[in-house]
Amino acid sequence: MLSLIKLPRVFTINQVPKVFHEDSIISGYRHPCSSATDCILSLFQLTNETLNIWTHFLPTWYFLWKVVTVVLMQTAWQDSFIWPLVIFLLTCCIYPLASSCAHTFSSMSTRARHICFFFDYGALSLYSLGSAIVYSAYVFPDKWVNSFFHHCYVPIAMLNTVICTAVACYSRFPESQGPKFSKFLRVVAFAYPYLFDNIPLFYRVFLCEGEGCTDNDTNILHYNHIALALLTGFLFATHLPERLAPGSFDYIGKTDLRSS
Repeated sequence: MLSLIKLPRVFTINQVPKVFHEDSIISGYRHPCSSATDCILSLFQLTNETLNIWTHFLPTWYFLWKVVTVVLMQTAWQDSFIWPLVIFLLTCCIYPLASSCAHTFSSMSTRARHICFFFDYGALSLYSLGSAIVYSAYVFPDKWVNSFFHHCYVPIAMLNTVICTAVACYSRFPESQGPKFSKFLRVVAFAYPYLFDNIPLFYRVFLCEGEGCTDNDTNILHYNHIALALLTGFLFATHLPERLAPGSFDYIGKTDLRSS
């Protein structure tokens, strides 16, 4: 069926405006003034966004299934203890869906590109807030529960959501004149909420001892999650592996968060 449809043409870095350029990505660019139809058709051809889009779109449905499972099978609405988990799972659906849409339609125009990633940044910050809510409910060490920090934790996370979204969105404006400064702002906007939200988890996993502390097989999952989060941040900040061999990772292997 797709063979009967004319798929949009792809371009090299020298054929698209600078605002669409990605560090060390040489080819696979879509037309900078693509129509919405072209953007959707590009999902079924190999471009430098195809992998980004599908690796966000498919997990959306997995987490949506998890939400339905929790709500229907765990009778979430009858047990307030499960509400933070439902909120967190909803943010797990919203973030990858928003990111998938941002990468899909960001080639419609320069203005559309900025707007798409504004929503992407907001969804990422919302996911960060969801993490804080679930950590506040389930992860805080017993000795911290109902402390001053515990009472301030979620309100501060909400404030972080607003401020860091604004910083990430602002980082797009000076990008052409100061790409390194823009990159620094974006890294801070993403890294700070993660570090703040994980304070109770870091303490519980690495420092907490005695009653009310985690000391079981769950720690392995936390270690893996932390390691992968740090690896993601490192790849995003350094543009590895694409920087090692420009043009070799245009379609597979490039840092997924390079634009977002």
